[in-house]
Amino acid sequence: MKNKLTLSMISLAAVLSFGANAASLVTQEQADSQNMQSMGTVSISGIDGVPTDIRQQLSQKAEEQGASSYRVIEARNEDNYHITAELYK
Repeated sequence: MKNKLTLSMISLAAVLSFGANAASLVTQEQADSQNMQSMGTVSISGIDGVPTDIRQQLSQKAEEQGASSYRVIEARNEDNYHITAELYK
């Protein structure tokens, strides 16, 4: 349940975020329909992260790897958070 809530919060943060980031959050359907090419994964973790900060961290890591988009494939939010995302170019 917490995983679905975390994924929902990150997706909502992506919609509400007004910052311009080069790497954007996509869904599996968007990645498939746009024939995006996977280029690996990145992970972030920390303590007490808010969705907008988590999204910004993911976007920054994706951009550093040369990705234009990323998709969250794993999210855990217990005492600490851990998010893994697949990168696309």
